[in-house]
This record gives sequence, C-alpha cells and structure tokens, in this order.
Amino acid sequence: MAEGTWRIGISFVGQGIGTVPLTRARRVPQGTVGAGLHLQAHSLFCLRQTAGVLAGTIFFLKDLRVSSQPFSHRASFSSSIGDAERQVRFVEPAYSFVGMHCIFDNCKASVTILKFGHMSSDLLAYGASDGNLTICHVSDPPSILQQLRGHSKAITDFDFSSNNQYIASSSMDKTVRVWEISKGHCIRVIYGVSSQLSIRFHPVNNNLFSVGNANKEINVINFSTGRVINKLLFENEITAMDNDHTGQLIFAGDGQGCIYTISMNSHTGSISRSHRNRSSRSKSPITTVQYRTFSLVARGPVLLICSQDGNIYFFSVALEVQGYLTLLCSLKLSPRVHSIRASFCPLLSLEKGEFIVSGSEDSNVYFYDLTRPKHTCVNKLQGHGSSVIGVAWNHGENLLASSDSDGTVIVWKRAKTT
Repeated sequence: MAEGTWRIGISFVGQGIGTVPLTRARRVPQGTVGAGLHLQAHSLFCLRQTAGVLAGTIFFLKDLRVSSQPFSHRASFSSSIGDAERQVRFVEPAYSFVGMHCIFDNCKASVTILKFGHMSSDLLAYGASDGNLTICHVSDPPSILQQLRGHSKAITDFDFSSNNQYIASSSMDKTVRVWEISKGHCIRVIYGVSSQLSIRFHPVNNNLFSVGNANKEINVINFSTGRVINKLLFENEITAMDNDHTGQLIFAGDGQGCIYTISMNSHTGSISRSHRNRSSRSKSPITTVQYRTFSLVARGPVLLICSQDGNIYFFSVALEVQGYLTLLCSLKLSPRVHSIRASFCPLLSLEKGEFIVSGSEDSNVYFYDLTRPKHTCVNKLQGHGSSVIGVAWNHGENLLASSDSDGTVIVWKRAKTT
C-alpha cells in the first residue's frame, strides 16, 4: 500500500451509542496489537473497540451514534443555529455510514478542494494549499496514482475532463495548469495577471473550459491552444462556478455574495450575462456553486450556493428563462474562517426533502435537510481533527470523501439501503 494511505473498516457493534473522532492515523510496528494503525482519540463516548485481522487487513470495529425523530417538511424557511449547537435528533437512514473506507494522509498542508472523476466511483483527486495536486484510487487496495507538482501557491479549484484523462487546475499563483493524469505531466501552463479562483470544463465540448479569476473575469479558454477566446467582466472576483448539464449556462458566484447566470455558446465559447442575484446582504464570498439536473422538492433543476459567512441557499433553475433563479429555502450556519464547501446528497427515491452535506470549523461533517424548519441536521460524521473544508460524493454514491485543514482526506463508506 502506498505511503500516506490507510485502509480501515468500521462496522456497527450492538446498538451503538457513541463515536470516537480520530485526529491522525499512523503506522506502528507489525506484530504489535492493532498493527498497521494507531488511532488517537480526542473524545470518547461509550467506546467498545475490537481489532481483528481479515485477509491481512486490520479492521477496527466501533460504535456509531444512532438516534431517531419523526420526519417533517416545510417548503421554505430560514434557520440560524450554529453548527456545534445542532443536536442530531434524527438520523436519516439513507445517509447512514458504516464507517471509514480509507484515509489519505500524505498532504502536509490544508486540503482545500477534492473531487471524484466524472462518472467514476474510484478516481479521486484533491488539491492542497501548498500547490500540490494528488490523484488516487479508492478501490481495494487504496493507492496514490500521481502527485502533481507545479503550482507554487494554493490550488483554488480543479476539474476533470469528461473522459478523466486530463485535469485543469487553478491556483493563487496566477496560473492555470493542464495535466495528463496517466503520465503525471503538466502539458500546458496558462499565465494570468491575477489569482485564478475557479475552473470548469465544458460538459459537452471538452475543448473549452472556463476560468474565474480575481481580476473580475470569466475567461473561456481553448483546451487545444491554451488561448483565451472569450471573456466577460464582472463587478467582483469570481470565486466559484458550475455548468448546467447542457453547457449552455454557467452559474458563477463572486467575492461579494452575488450569483450570476451566464449564457454560453457551446460551439464558439461566446458568453453573455443573463441574470444577477444577490444571495445575502452580508456580501460574503461564495464558496460553493453546484448545479443538479433534478430535485424532488423543485421537480426540476436546482442550484446549491454556500457562502463563507455560513449561509446556504437552495434555488430552483428555470432553464426556459435562461437559468432564472428562484430562492426556495435557506439555512444559516456559523460564520467560517475557512472557505468551507457543501454538496448535494444523493437523491432519495422514496423520501421527500433536500439533503446536503457540509464541512465545518468544529471538525465534523454535517448532513442537513434544507426543508426542515427545525432540527435540520440529520446526521454527522466525526473523524477529522481539524476544520473540514471539502466534501465530495463518488458517482456510485456509496462513498463520501472529506478533507481538512491538517491535510487529511477521509473516505467514508455509506451503508447499503434497501
């Protein structure tokens, strides 16, 4: 197994009433009790731990918190309870986890962004504040494929091409780099005049990708030539972006809390503004913009917005009106020091509700139902030892990856649902 990766299995034992958050996993000499991993716990709730060996792999069995509460809904609400104050009074069964699948501990700096490959349940990448980008497999056995070094400052964003052969990354060092994953080589460097803050490949025409920067621009770049073929100016720096599934719309958030809908020609790359929304009055930078083609609540496409002041917004998207946004509900969490990100959760086939997952400053991963006026937190995962910044689901929706400010990446295994 590659240095910096750890394989760990966690299962329910008995009824389970507690958890042991882990701050670090490291090697200990083989032949000792629990050989292979040493676990440091910073809190303890009714711990019963058993170490066993199965096919040469060490498994640690732990209790996990289980509770329940009746399910209720509301179409629109605003809540302002702090992350740490939220009590998990109901665990949504669809978002129960059997524990950690593996841990990647190779980074020495904060891991600020992580993503699984397109339509991939196995390929995971994560970028760090020291400029390094790591590519790994999470299937058995987990392994690091490539460590891409070239950026001199923090990686702010990256995106996989549709075939997962390339990654385009943006950085505070004012460059965009394009990497060939299989060889681990940087095949192109595009220099800018300001920090490059967000980046997306076009979902249909992979010869185009868009970059938002601190110079208040979105640049459309030709993948083959590395040249900027179109640009659009804004009032503030563009901090986060996503495309709709057709590639005809870009949704972008800026450093002052504004959300823009931008129309795009998939062939020529020409872009123009369609709509502008202000997410809140606080003028806080947008950290997450995520589009989803369908929502059980909206019965159509939706947009998730997260800002650094702890506000989370859920919009319906009217594709027939050039991506016009209508606010459906919002959630107020504690203000953040880090640029913490959020993500939609997998859709439920039977339950109503709109579930999201988010990192937090208190080192936990939280799950929220945005349609609940009270007790919106339906589950949380404890295991990180510092602020959780990034979260991402794989394509199979059975694994959730989270990253923290200490450089640790944990891949959590979701319980099977019936």
